[in-house]
Amino acid sequence: MEKRIIECVPNFSEGQDMSVIKQITDVIESVKGVKLLDVDPGKDTNRTVVTFVGDPDAVSEAAFLAVKKASEVIDMSKHHGAHPRMGATDVCPFIPVSGITMDETVVYARKVAERIGKELKIPVYCYENAAFEKKRKNLANCREGEYEGLSKKLTDPAWKPDFGPAVFNKKSGATAVGARDFLVAFNVNLNTTSTRRANAIAFDVREKGRSFKNNKGEQISVPGTLKSVKAIGWYIEEYGIAQISMNLTNISVTPVHIAFDEVCRKADAHGVRVTGSELVGLVPLKSILDAGKYFLEKQQRSAGVSDSELIKIAIKSMGLNDIHPFNPDEKIIEFVMAEKEQRKLIDLNLKSFMEETASESPAPGGGSISSYMGALGVALGTMVANLSSHKKGWDDRWKEFSDWAVKGKEIQNKLLNLVDEDTEAFNKIIAAYGLPKKTDEEKKARNNAVQAATKEAIMVPFKVMETAYSGFALIREMVEKGNPNSVTDAGVGALALRSCIKGAYLNVKINAAGLEDKNLAKEILKKGCDIESKAVIEEEAILKIVDAAILKKS
Repeated sequence: MEKRIIECVPNFSEGQDMSVIKQITDVIESVKGVKLLDVDPGKDTNRTVVTFVGDPDAVSEAAFLAVKKASEVIDMSKHHGAHPRMGATDVCPFIPVSGITMDETVVYARKVAERIGKELKIPVYCYENAAFEKKRKNLANCREGEYEGLSKKLTDPAWKPDFGPAVFNKKSGATAVGARDFLVAFNVNLNTTSTRRANAIAFDVREKGRSFKNNKGEQISVPGTLKSVKAIGWYIEEYGIAQISMNLTNISVTPVHIAFDEVCRKADAHGVRVTGSELVGLVPLKSILDAGKYFLEKQQRSAGVSDSELIKIAIKSMGLNDIHPFNPDEKIIEFVMAEKEQRKLIDLNLKSFMEETASESPAPGGGSISSYMGALGVALGTMVANLSSHKKGWDDRWKEFSDWAVKGKEIQNKLLNLVDEDTEAFNKIIAAYGLPKKTDEEKKARNNAVQAATKEAIMVPFKVMETAYSGFALIREMVEKGNPNSVTDAGVGALALRSCIKGAYLNVKINAAGLEDKNLAKEILKKGCDIESKAVIEEEAILKIVDAAILKKS
């Protein structure tokens, strides 16, 4: 399962006294599962932008604690700064990074907003995607009048807060809590020192475009080619070059790679060459992987390759190393978030994984091995798809096989994650049985924990079965239409998938015996039995095709 990560970027109305900001960031860092990424104070604006990421529940808790601490240490009645503001915590946006949708992020944002209003008695307005009404989507509308006009604004029924009292909080003001898309600061490097030419390219691509007067004196606006993009050209003395500096305000509308390619096209039209680019701050893994896929597909090459290969292609294609080295471990959010001290089974090499399995520890066991067998089976199908995509004489079919390879890679990744999830589920059962059981209350809590862990120990291998079974479509396609020289490789993939599914079902059955919810156990067992039966049929059908292909070659 893809790790669920959201980002939070609260802006606090203090940018001069860093001891105050440190009190706020300390409470953020006190929450387990949260990583503080950046603290950016501004003296003139008297405002600090803080960025942190993590699990949605952990980020929500850290955000609330930060707002609470800000309400204690910042006095808005004494605040002055160049930036518009209305509260000690002026804005608190939540941004989906991976494994979570915008709709789900909105739910988290509104829960935090409600808690701020209820527990801290601070008026809260929800904006952007979290807004309850259209006029409040725009942050500028919510903040109109700023802190000084807030007392009067709160008396207007049309501006009753979404959460919290419609009462002026002199010390803390009001807070805007929102949910928005990930913003990427992205600069493209040019082989010129001309700011005028850089600006011309920026105006060509930015959504706002350019405006000018025609020969009748009328103001004409011509929009640029990229939606959700702000851009300007400037000269960087440190680098000795001009750049196009862009804010990609919605990377689901205009991804990084599309912005890069469009700047390349417009630069070429102005006689300017793009020499590379730089990403300012951190970026979601998906942005880099999508870029890698995009540039491979432009070459008519299969995009169903490893993440590391996609990252390498993206870095090379966009020249991300042009000015500064692009270190994925430092620039990709998911990699920065990775708990390096926590060893995962899938991070072990083949020999270490085998030895860990053979050790006297009961985990990893049959469930993890089954999932890994399934991942290897799908990997064989993916290999055949990649070989077929690049087969001489099959150039017109590269996209067909690339699409299958991409699907195979997605299934592989799911099964690899389930290798560790199965072991984690087993460990939760052991931990639950180790809970105290002296009092009736302790016995009840222990039993509830055991049942919850048992249910997870059933559902994880069942998920392995479902995921592995989806790989048969790839294997069948490869033995029927893929590179004939690799038909037996795909056949071995079918064997591995069948074994994976039968092995995972053994885990489902043994754990189902300990589940008190017999109706659920019966339902899962029936579904598992159906998948196992269909897997055997699929395997037999595929092996017949493989055997026929072998006879044909004899």
